[in-house]
Amino acid sequence: MRRHLLTLALLALALPAAAQKDRDWPTFGLDHANTRLADVPAITPKTVKKLLPKWIYQSGVAATFQATPIVTGGRMYVSLPGSHVVALDARSGAELWRYTHRKRTEKLCCGPANRGVAVDDGRVFVATVDARLVALDAATGKPVWDIELARPDEAITESGEGIKGEVGGGSGVGAAAAPLVVDGKVIVGINGVGYGLHIDAQGRAGQLAAVVGIAGKYGGIGFLAAFDAKTGKRVWQFDTVRKPQDGGWEGDFVERTADGLPLNRNIAEERANAGKYADAWEYGGGSVWNAPAYDAKTGLLYFGTGNPSPQINDSTRPGDNLYTASLVAIDAKTGRHAWHFQQIPHDKWGYDVASPPLLFEHREADGRVVPAVGQASKLGWFYVHDRASGALLYKSDAFVPQDNLFAAASREGTRITPGVAGGVNWSPAALDTQRGLAFVAAMHMPMRYWIKESAATADKPAQRYDSMEPADEAQWGVLAAIDLKKRGRLKWTVKTGQPLIGGVLALKSGVVFTGEGDGHLSAFDSLSGKRLWRFQTGAGVNAPPIAYVLDGKPYVAVAAGGSAIWGYRQGDAVVVFGLPD
Repeated sequence: MRRHLLTLALLALALPAAAQKDRDWPTFGLDHANTRLADVPAITPKTVKKLLPKWIYQSGVAATFQATPIVTGGRMYVSLPGSHVVALDARSGAELWRYTHRKRTEKLCCGPANRGVAVDDGRVFVATVDARLVALDAATGKPVWDIELARPDEAITESGEGIKGEVGGGSGVGAAAAPLVVDGKVIVGINGVGYGLHIDAQGRAGQLAAVVGIAGKYGGIGFLAAFDAKTGKRVWQFDTVRKPQDGGWEGDFVERTADGLPLNRNIAEERANAGKYADAWEYGGGSVWNAPAYDAKTGLLYFGTGNPSPQINDSTRPGDNLYTASLVAIDAKTGRHAWHFQQIPHDKWGYDVASPPLLFEHREADGRVVPAVGQASKLGWFYVHDRASGALLYKSDAFVPQDNLFAAASREGTRITPGVAGGVNWSPAALDTQRGLAFVAAMHMPMRYWIKESAATADKPAQRYDSMEPADEAQWGVLAAIDLKKRGRLKWTVKTGQPLIGGVLALKSGVVFTGEGDGHLSAFDSLSGKRLWRFQTGAGVNAPPIAYVLDGKPYVAVAAGGSAIWGYRQGDAVVVFGLPD
């Protein structure tokens, strides 16, 4: 028997490359569970050191580049900064067509980044920076239909008058998340409705120096919506702010998070102000920053929501501000609410639930298997919930330092970490189901939370605003492996020179990839965290890597275009690696 198995194994190794199974990357998270776990047998901890560039595509659009490429049918579809889309030959990188997006407004909230497209039934779907959803013919790139998600020019934006520094950003509306196609429906959310003002670092346009919060009625209500893939007709919409007829967004005025942490809220003052700000929900925020996960058995979608609006400053929005800063489950057919778990009631620290959820099977100590949903949080924990009810099963060990998580702003500048950057920001995690490990790319960027005043002008008095600014101390990144078989114990962590933003790819063979702001794409051993390989791309690798197999040949691909807001070198390339021929 052993001799027979050995013979079969040797025959498999001797098969020509073309006889080995090809594997696409067909959707944002690879699969509807968002595992980002690719089956690429040829790339192992032993062979990964042989990876070398196979082709490089330069788009000519050098800006913050966050896309997950989609690979199907021998083609790679990539959304570029500004919501342009290209189709490439996945073997050579040759451009097959390009869709150039023409914005209908210059009033954009949140920069040029786009996180990916969806491909289904001969069409490519992209959600755009100016809040549209466009269907393209996958063969030609010609628009099939183009519909409006929301009206960017109707958003009420904060004024930076009197605030020292180069002020940008502002509440608005756009779309950065990749769409998801489920049962003939394109599902996508909007962002920017609680984005708020940002101050750029002096002499470095776009690089974050501060996040600013001003009391008032700014932005709007976020949503996740479904559209008919053939016609673009809106099928349903779930608003991420709970309205008065559904029980109100104020909630129960809780003093602690659901996992028992004190929020240091002035509940008496909030209740006293509830009537004065009864319409605050109309500007409530709750952006959707990433694609949902989908459970076909139950028909439920799982996604995270952003901070309430106004950001950072909470004085005009009493209550828990439901459903912001939450993990939410809704019915994919109707958009009806199934459950929500609010990680941070009344969030005033910028702790969006921004990284996409992942689905897996959790095994209890008694052997019972519970379908679970996990989410890598800005707070620095990986949360694991019962997929059916939302009940918290456990949360992991902290994978970044934590201090004064829910402290108030002060005129002296209160030190907080993680703060508005995270933890895990929007970066997708990856899940190795066989080894029971979740891999997260995280940031350690301590913040100072200030109370400040704008300068008075001839027609406007000085006004209080709150500011979250990077502290003058060391920053770094953390790649962490979380042991889901041991209820979230850390198996290993690797410290990197820069805070990690972009995401993780895992291979079933035992290799993990992530990129760094200094331009390196790196590979690590899944079980030990040992760095096995790295390559300098020339621009910040701040997008999630993918892997695919075509004509029996393995490939790893990543967008290398940096990130303006974090100060990482920008570029315009998709870089694709493979093993020597």
